[in-house]
Amino acid sequence: MEKMARESFEKALSGLEKAVENLEKEDLSLEEALRWFEQGVERLVLCRKTLEDAENKVEVLLKERGGQFKTRPFDVDQQEG
Repeated sequence: MEKMARESFEKALSGLEKAVENLEKEDLSLEEALRWFEQGVERLVLCRKTLEDAENKVEVLLKERGGQFKTRPFDVDQQEG
């Protein structure tokens, strides 16, 4: 997993897509399927962590009364509703 931590988000996402494509093949042996599954899970974990880190860095810039600007953390749950 240490090697995966250095992988870019885009490369990890591409690897995840490749793992899914390979898992959808009907002619895989059990060993091959398990190998692709493990690689897919590793890349999924990296992608999820990268997205969570990015989400934590995003701030919303709000203009208050009087023309002053203020930042607050981005709240995904509030935006979805």
